[in-house]
Amino acid sequence: MKEVVSKPFAQALKSHGSANEKLVVVTNDLTASCEADLFAQSFPDRHISAGMAEQALIATLSGLSDEGLYPLYPSFAVFATRRPYEQIALTIAYPAKKVRLFGFLPGLTTPGGVTHQAIDDLGLMTQLPNMTVLEAADATDMSTILDAIKDIPGPIYARGLRGEVPKLFKEPLIVGQSRDIFPGEQVVVLATGSMVEIAFNEVETLRNEFPELGLICINTLKPFGDKNLFERLKKAKIVITYENHLISSGLAKAVALYLAQNPGPKLMPIGIADTFTHGGTQDYLFNFYGIGKRSLINAIYKAFGKSSVNVESNNDFNKSEILLNKSVAEGL
Repeated sequence: MKEVVSKPFAQALKSHGSANEKLVVVTNDLTASCEADLFAQSFPDRHISAGMAEQALIATLSGLSDEGLYPLYPSFAVFATRRPYEQIALTIAYPAKKVRLFGFLPGLTTPGGVTHQAIDDLGLMTQLPNMTVLEAADATDMSTILDAIKDIPGPIYARGLRGEVPKLFKEPLIVGQSRDIFPGEQVVVLATGSMVEIAFNEVETLRNEFPELGLICINTLKPFGDKNLFERLKKAKIVITYENHLISSGLAKAVALYLAQNPGPKLMPIGIADTFTHGGTQDYLFNFYGIGKRSLINAIYKAFGKSSVNVESNNDFNKSEILLNKSVAEGL
């Protein structure tokens, strides 16, 4: 059984505050929800609660950076990217200011529905010039990401994991460097974020049947790729991207752009299609939108030319289960 760490980012942020006296954390009424409460309690003079005024909050981050401080803004991903997007583009990305944005509740991780599900945040941030974009995959990433980014100039957006987070890796996150999890050259799965744990479990099992099945964790979406990753892609026949994000603008897009300019494998993307998403439990949503483990298993079987298992879809859920998921969302 894999180790689970409770609130790794909370402790890391507090420790980072002790080591960096210029670190200032600005929140939008989600201080505890985004694990900034330990920092706020330890350094009250370096915590600003700006309220639910995200556009003005981004301007505050920009001003703090101008004063030589090191501002960080943790929030739900939709409120860290989509709502104040113009301000991020013009007051942080355009002047390339050293500001850190952390987005929690990435993709389909909440029953909150379309207003809270950040299925487009990576796409929004990667298309901004000067912006570095990361996605944490486990507790080690959340414990080490602040140290990994502290000396990088310019703005950074990072998708984060909160609460009870599995620990998959021992080595700290390194910006711009992918992680080899399993070797295998015929079919390679590239997974990112919370999907890495699912991919880890399924690929580990399926390697008994398909020894040439590999798995790589992608932490850096922009700038994309490293020497090891590109070497693996050259040797592969099929690459499967696995992400909790719109296929059109996340990991699949980054891989497709690379393959369009370099000879390489066939691409099989698994992610969210061109649609808005409704609320429900995570297992229900993963299966409804085709990013559950069965979709990954089927893609791997197909890549090896084997008959696939049945994929659970929205049609496999009876009416009572769909109504249950709707009531969960509407009850928030």
